[in-house]
Amino acid sequence: MPLALLALAIGAFGIGTTEFVIMGLLPEVAGDFGVSIPTAGLLVTGYALGVVLGAPLMTVLGTKISRKRMLMLLMGLFIAGNLLSALAPGFAVMLIGRVVASLAHGAFFGIGSVVAADLVAPDKKAGAIAMMFTGLTVANVVGVPLGTFVGQSVGWRVTFSIVAALGVVGLAGIAKLVPDMPKPQGVHLRHELAAFKNAQVLLAMAMTVLGFGGVFAAITYIAPMMTHVAGFADGSVTWLLVLFGLGMVGGNLVGGKYADRALMPMLYVSLGALAVVLALFTLTAQNKVLAAVSIALIGALGFATVPPLQKRVLDQAHGAPTLASAVNIGAFNLGNALSAWLGGLVIAAGFGYTSPNWVGAALAAAALLLAFLSAALERRDGAAPSTVVTGTAPAEQPAAVHH
Repeated sequence: MPLALLALAIGAFGIGTTEFVIMGLLPEVAGDFGVSIPTAGLLVTGYALGVVLGAPLMTVLGTKISRKRMLMLLMGLFIAGNLLSALAPGFAVMLIGRVVASLAHGAFFGIGSVVAADLVAPDKKAGAIAMMFTGLTVANVVGVPLGTFVGQSVGWRVTFSIVAALGVVGLAGIAKLVPDMPKPQGVHLRHELAAFKNAQVLLAMAMTVLGFGGVFAAITYIAPMMTHVAGFADGSVTWLLVLFGLGMVGGNLVGGKYADRALMPMLYVSLGALAVVLALFTLTAQNKVLAAVSIALIGALGFATVPPLQKRVLDQAHGAPTLASAVNIGAFNLGNALSAWLGGLVIAAGFGYTSPNWVGAALAAAALLLAFLSAALERRDGAAPSTVVTGTAPAEQPAAVHH
């Protein structure tokens, strides 16, 4: 595998860390700026909305310049946003920094996966893409817990400074190791937009918003929930996030394995189980052991939906997967934004720190209903179970991993 993949993986590691680390640091950030926990939750919402807008915008912009230059531009945005967050004199400035950093997210993974595939022989493309996405996976197991520990020990500003430094390393690696590649040819925006006329594409994206939103409703407020309700010490949030990250890795592997074999049944099982676990988390959050088990299960079940949902979108938009894939990455983050906002609302309304779990359960249940609707419409239309059209270029099929 070429060293250029390492540079892409470092960039993915930094992006994954900055997206998720804020959840473990909400109490510290809220305390420093003198805002409530629900208000601090807007840092999650703002980042997610930035990904929603940035993914298609930056993907379209990326067709105008070379891929290497686009990746460098995206890492520059990432560095600037994290530095702004680290140095923010007030909450509003930090929120702006989060949005600036988020603009790089979706397009980096979309364009980066194409570059990764182009760096290797045809029979190694999937492995190259997976290697780049390894950075995102490792971020959730190592980067986020360590960032939380550093933030709680020496200050959250140090965490964001370190993340910005990771971005500098990634940028330097891309500049030195990624070869120059010509800008994409033959990409027509009108053709890409036509995919969104397909009702199944829209249903799959709606399932993405609601299903993954269920996860973030609970996990966004994991720090105050575990310290105020379960009775964990502040430092315990670090290893609880490790459990969540390990669950994510396991769920993603299982979801990827069965998405090719039985896509819709995999969605039924994962979304249904996710709704049940989230509902029960309101009760299990009262007990340390059960709370820890629930967090791991939420990570596993939540990420078990990612490969089948991503594959569903790619299958249904097989004629023009590039923009649809980028928008679906934004859909995951729209779910994050929606659920973080709704979770903050129910906390602010006085229902307690466990109330976002009910929000998450409702969102996951709604996604399950959409999955049944999608399958029913497919049967009604006499469509066979969707498969990826072999004419689609492998480089245009990003790995079925979020983020």
